[in-house]
Amino acid sequence: MASSPPAATARVAAAEGVSTTKGSRGGGGAEPARSLRLPPSNGTRRGVRCSAVGNPGGGGGCGGAAAGEEFVGFFREAWPYIRGHRGSTFVVVISSEVVSGPHFDGILQDISLLHGLGIQFVLVPGTHVQIDKLLTERGRMAKYVGQYRVTDSDSLEAAMEAAGRIRLTIEAKLSPGPPMLNLRRHGTIGRWHGLVDNVASGNFLGAKRRGVVNGIDYGFTGEVKKIDISRIKERLDSESIVVVSNMGYSSSGEVLNCNTYEVATACALAIEADKLICIVDGQIFDEHGRAIHFMSLEEADMLIRKRAKQSDIAANYVKVVDEEGISHLHEDGEPSLNGNGSGHLDAYATSFKNGLGFNNGNGIYSGEQGFAIGGEERDVYEGTRIAREEDLLGIRKILRPLEESGVLVKRTDKELLEALESFYVVQRDGSIIACAALFPFPEDKSGEVAAIAVSEECRGKGQGDKLLDYIEKAAMALGLEKLFLLTTRTADWFVRRGFSECSIESIPEQRRKRINLSRGSKYYIKQLQPKHARVTPNNIIAR
Repeated sequence: MASSPPAATARVAAAEGVSTTKGSRGGGGAEPARSLRLPPSNGTRRGVRCSAVGNPGGGGGCGGAAAGEEFVGFFREAWPYIRGHRGSTFVVVISSEVVSGPHFDGILQDISLLHGLGIQFVLVPGTHVQIDKLLTERGRMAKYVGQYRVTDSDSLEAAMEAAGRIRLTIEAKLSPGPPMLNLRRHGTIGRWHGLVDNVASGNFLGAKRRGVVNGIDYGFTGEVKKIDISRIKERLDSESIVVVSNMGYSSSGEVLNCNTYEVATACALAIEADKLICIVDGQIFDEHGRAIHFMSLEEADMLIRKRAKQSDIAANYVKVVDEEGISHLHEDGEPSLNGNGSGHLDAYATSFKNGLGFNNGNGIYSGEQGFAIGGEERDVYEGTRIAREEDLLGIRKILRPLEESGVLVKRTDKELLEALESFYVVQRDGSIIACAALFPFPEDKSGEVAAIAVSEECRGKGQGDKLLDYIEKAAMALGLEKLFLLTTRTADWFVRRGFSECSIESIPEQRRKRINLSRGSKYYIKQLQPKHARVTPNNIIAR
């Protein structure tokens, strides 16, 4: 939901898995990077012409070379994410505002690029803006109750027309494949003509009428009843981009208008997608006016609840969550019973009581109708939080062996307690399994990472990486631009994660005064917001 980088940069950054980019405000796309090539020799000495993104002329000057190096740097940074996400399945909601906006083409180009890199896509486009526009043009009034449209016959007609237009637009925009202009320079291009994106759509969504709720007849508004998993997976396996409309089909042959986000969530759970990404318009800001770049599921829930008094949408969310029995973590961090009353404890479970019941696509809850959105719906940062006083013993248990071996500086219980508000912990089943500290130095826009440790039984499972990633995002949310650390034994681990050795002068003066030089620590630093980073993950919400 956020700032918009140049399209070429957005495409590379999208490969990094940031749950998310919006199209470039500068238009559909900058000129792609050009190849480095040697013109044919005619006996005279020729120079190498190097041109890159945003520098079509090249000219062989330092600027062109620098731009080329920057582009290569982008691609190298993206490569681990390309490999990591290859073969993954992403369900992507494209909000109606984005579909009707100027950046839709650029987003589809980015999806086409990522599809070519091996990611499977299911697209669920929104339609409400287009439906409202058609109704207004026809002199009709749109009617909503909460997050649901009351779909009369006129609204259904408009919904069918809008859904059809959007589907055809997506198919048309994804059909051309890569630009032939760039391929001509590689010689014969006949073999490239097959490089087009196949787009598949169909009656994948089974629905039932929402009916009359609290005395309100919702007409042709539908609720998710069934997702045709086998046929969607069949299309994905045949390398097609699947488009799932929010228009569902009832067992009696009716067309029903369903909520786009419910359709996407149900689809993601049913096909066991790796990510559910929502591309929406606008940014989310905290109470200090800073753009929010990341949120855990619990933090997102809490943010919406705080804003319920200022936003009808947020208020409707809270009402539905509470009335429908959608469970969430209590303030004490203990998981609550899921909304299906089955007595199953979930770390973050939600359920919508509409349609046939699923448990992450793995079965039907006994004795209860309701499409379960959740089951084991876990956030990558699930269980990570700021430390509390009662965590002291758990933190001490993790740190003590490392302190005794000399890997970490020894801290007394008093020192640890005084620094506790700067610690983050990962909790699982009531036990602390990892911890780390972030000590901000706002005047230098930097922060110190310290005491990062994982319990012995949980090592080798990526917990340290997740915690460091969480620390980095927390630092960026505080407006910090770099992290530094002191280490004697773990330099290799941090170097592999982007830190580089620096001199003591790079450490904030306030911290330098307290360094115990007798330990002989090495100093390492990492830039969180390098000057070429134009893409941030705040324009996608992944749920």
